[in-house]
Amino acid sequence: MIVESDPMTPKPSPEDRKIAGKALRESLNRSDQGIWKVAADRPDPITLLKAAVAHRDPSLLPIRWSRMAQSPFYFFRGNAALMAADIAPCPTTGLHSQLCGDVHVINFGAFGKHDGSLVFDLNDFDETCRGPWEWDLKRLLASAVLAGREAGHSDDACFDATSRCVRAYAKGMDRFAGLGIVALSREEIGPHNDGGALAPIFEKARRDTPQKLLEKAIDPGPRFRTKDPFLKPLTEDEAAPFLAAMPEYRGTIGPARQQVLDGYEPVCLGRRVAGCGSLGVKDVLLLAFGNGPDDPLFLEFKAQHGSVWNNFLNEPESGHAGHRAAEGQHRMQTCADPFLGWTTVAGEPFVVKQWSDHKASIEVLDLAGDALADYLEVCGTVLAKAHARSGDPAQIAGYLGQSDELPGALSTFALGYADQATEDWLLLKQSVAEGRLEAWAPAK
Repeated sequence: MIVESDPMTPKPSPEDRKIAGKALRESLNRSDQGIWKVAADRPDPITLLKAAVAHRDPSLLPIRWSRMAQSPFYFFRGNAALMAADIAPCPTTGLHSQLCGDVHVINFGAFGKHDGSLVFDLNDFDETCRGPWEWDLKRLLASAVLAGREAGHSDDACFDATSRCVRAYAKGMDRFAGLGIVALSREEIGPHNDGGALAPIFEKARRDTPQKLLEKAIDPGPRFRTKDPFLKPLTEDEAAPFLAAMPEYRGTIGPARQQVLDGYEPVCLGRRVAGCGSLGVKDVLLLAFGNGPDDPLFLEFKAQHGSVWNNFLNEPESGHAGHRAAEGQHRMQTCADPFLGWTTVAGEPFVVKQWSDHKASIEVLDLAGDALADYLEVCGTVLAKAHARSGDPAQIAGYLGQSDELPGALSTFALGYADQATEDWLLLKQSVAEGRLEAWAPAK
């Protein structure tokens, strides 16, 4: 409970807050949300992208550039810093929520709750911060156009699909505005209420078990399998700082989970290289056994730095970056990973979580046909839930309304920014060809 004034002053009603949100249309017309224009003083995209990853392992950056060069959508997965610089100066309503910071169609997924059931939610929080809801929604919609094009959709079909996404976001926000705070905190999307759009993802998640991970990543010893440079075991000296960081991590997960964690003993650690957006960030896996070798627990230590949006916030976030990432995930997800916490390894902040426990996400080519619009409709609802949990859903809903004005405007923005990302992708490919960027694609 946050008390900013007289604690006995009643909170304005949802209807009054909707009226206040609607009034914001006078200062920012909803149709103006569709405007995308390249700034005259826009920084060189390649220079900005290189600067954004200057703190990462330079030996791995050629793999990052290689993956970003694969397609406009792959490029988009690694361009969060560039998009932040592009759209942060754009006008917003000033209504803030906790943001994912890197919303795109693959950064949603299914995962297991503490009770073993499955839910579908946002699942990447490296760039989380508090900021305007528009930033997340615009990034999701632009990604949807790029993924849709890659899956064979026309721009008209992408426009229709992104419009459905915005309408679902607005409809969800309006519904969440009328819920009690506790009821809102319990809202979740699972196999029972996804409308069938997520069935393939939930089925994939059911097959993703710790036992499968043992087969996939662990050799006898046990030790992590060597698939250099994507996976390799750590030596005792390399593992020691992570083991020394376990007590700090333990202190961040609460007594109930501490008791469970205490039942496991670490047996080996390995370095992992995966993804696109975070490629080059330190990513270390730990395998622990509980009640014997058939009871594995995999933990992931992922290095964290400031959000790419931090430079554009009136009050930039400071403090432990792993704490920021974990707290942002708790704020946005209905059911966060029960082992989610943070620690410090050799002076560097890390977020700690389970590695791939019943997790699964969509593949771009699975978005062909009706799947794109059906999937985006669910994503719009999930994003609205995440923003409503930490913002004022009534004010946001009042601004959004239920007409087609904002869906049309934001879909127009999405098409325009997807075109911009495609131009930037071509520039990246040219930079690789000219040797300005070193790209490498080792055999997987």
